[in-house]
Amino acid sequence: MADASSARNAPAPIRPDWWSKGVAGVVLGFALAIAMAGLFAWIGPGGPAAVNKLQFVMWLVVPIWLGVASLCFLFRSGRQAWLWLGGANLLAHTALLAARSPLLP
Repeated sequence: MADASSARNAPAPIRPDWWSKGVAGVVLGFALAIAMAGLFAWIGPGGPAAVNKLQFVMWLVVPIWLGVASLCFLFRSGRQAWLWLGGANLLAHTALLAARSPLLP
C-alpha cells in the first residue's frame, strides 16, 4: 500500500517536448518581441523620431519576450510551438519591413 501512495506522490517526469517548446519560446519569442517593438517604434505615435521613444521601445522588448516565452508552454507540442511562432515571426517581420518601406507615406 505504501508503494501505491508513493507512486501517486512522485513528480511527473518532464515531457521531452517541453525543451522544444522552451527553446521556441526563447528564440522565436525574442525575434517576435524585436519585431513587435520595431512595429511600435515605426507605427506608434510620433514615429521613430519621437522624444524618448527609443528608451521605451527598448524596454518594451522584455515584457513581450517574457510573455511569449511563458505562453509557449500552452501549445500541444513543440512542433506546433515552432510552427505558430515561426508564422507569427514571418508576419511580424514582414509588417515591420512594410512599415519601414519608403513607398509608404
